[in-house]
Amino acid sequence: METKNIMIVGVGGQGTLLTSRILGGITVDAGFDVKLSEVHGMAQRGGSVVTFVRYGEKVAEPIVEEGQADVLIAFERLEALRYAHFLKPDGVLIVNDWRIDPITVVTGAAQYPENIIEELGKKYKVYSMNAMEEAGKLGNVKAFNVIILGLAARYMDFDKEAWLQVIEKTVPPKTVEINKKAFLLGFEGAETGV
Repeated sequence: METKNIMIVGVGGQGTLLTSRILGGITVDAGFDVKLSEVHGMAQRGGSVVTFVRYGEKVAEPIVEEGQADVLIAFERLEALRYAHFLKPDGVLIVNDWRIDPITVVTGAAQYPENIIEELGKKYKVYSMNAMEEAGKLGNVKAFNVIILGLAARYMDFDKEAWLQVIEKTVPPKTVEINKKAFLLGFEGAETGV
């Protein structure tokens, strides 16, 4: 099997670390060599957070090069736009249809781009879902990242039961059930393809 490259991008505080730990756990359980790398840009102030997860028979380095990501998971629309160039031509972009204004937009120095998902859909295979809204219906908006992971899991190499087992081992004990529900909502739910 050739090395698979997954990227998770978001804003500080959105749960990219937990998501990467779940991804790392499922790849290790499946017997793959795994490399993880995180890049933080002022994470605690709403800056970009990028996590690379690479797995395969033997993985030499943790960084995903531009144009090499099989799956790009974006927890926010602008982050999807910012990192889309990392996708392979046949890669899949999974987007949480949610807006978080960066400081440049908040201060008026920049405009938040319109129609990001539609524009990305002209060049990439994009699947989106408003996971914040769906997580709210579950009773815990913090679970939105696991909903998006569930949507992304459809385009990876592992079955539903394996994902659920890793979630059970990885998330805090009191959040196991809500995270399993969140994952299944993304895995079995309705996304919007562009």
